[in-house]
Amino acid sequence: MGLTRVLVKDGGFGTQMTVHVGNSVDGDPLWSARFNATNPAAIINTHLDFLQNGADIILTNTYQASVEGYMEYLELDEEQSIELIRNTVRLAHIAKEKYLTECYQAQQTIPEGYPLIIASIGPFGAHLHDGSEYTGSYADYVPAKTITDWHRIRIEACLESGVDALAIETIPCQMEAEALVEMLCDDYPDVKFWVAFQCKDESSLAHGETFADAANAIWDLLAERNAQDKCLAVGVNCVHPKFVTSLFKSLNGDRNDEEQIPLVVYPNSGEVYDVVKGWEGREHCVPLANYVPEWAQLGAKIIGGCCRTYARDIRHIGEAIRNWNKLKKVA
Repeated sequence: MGLTRVLVKDGGFGTQMTVHVGNSVDGDPLWSARFNATNPAAIINTHLDFLQNGADIILTNTYQASVEGYMEYLELDEEQSIELIRNTVRLAHIAKEKYLTECYQAQQTIPEGYPLIIASIGPFGAHLHDGSEYTGSYADYVPAKTITDWHRIRIEACLESGVDALAIETIPCQMEAEALVEMLCDDYPDVKFWVAFQCKDESSLAHGETFADAANAIWDLLAERNAQDKCLAVGVNCVHPKFVTSLFKSLNGDRNDEEQIPLVVYPNSGEVYDVVKGWEGREHCVPLANYVPEWAQLGAKIIGGCCRTYARDIRHIGEAIRNWNKLKKVA
């Protein structure tokens, strides 16, 4: 699955889902993962929104899904919680089948194997519900094995229901990323993935490590294991879009096209979250589609959106990516 063209990833799942369920997602300890149990139709329809607006890739709604979270907030037992995660992946498959049927009926051709269904594997901090996915503070006191053991249950549940790859995402600290990549190489040698870090500014991960150092460490780790082909990309997500170009230049700025590390990016809209007032500043946001050429030039192979990005934003990103892909074919 070496990526020759730039692919369009979906947008903010919880954001787009508000179209179907109203504004009851933010602030819930399970976030959008509650609706996997309570409103599966909304999950399917949210996936469909992104597919109908040009996404090559949809992520399963498993970012905040964990056995602990489901046991505590939905009063399920362990096996029921695991089955709910498996079923959440199946909802993405249902959406894909519906979309492919629509395309077939409209005589619209889709590239073989697409759209891709990729499992969202959010950070250890997400289930703590204390904001630590945006600080990585747990890296200072939680052992790597505790983190990988926690991830393993969800990863296996997703793999059992069938996914094309894993999105190791919103990872705030280098330690968690390295531990997960080592585990995937050792225990799941056939599984493809990407690693996307959460960054607090134009050079640093949320936990403070330098993005370029962390990304290079992952790439070197894969090289040592002869496993770079397992990794679709390394990059960032859930960051302010204005930070992305600097982050990518710090990693790929001095590499020529052949040497570039393949990158993935799906930032937030650029709005800022205020605990009291909610999201603010949409009117000042630069459309994400405007950034596509500079990010692709720096090696981005997968571009989409995260918080506060809707299906319409993905449509615009997709148009910009198609223009870029055409340009590169001519060049």
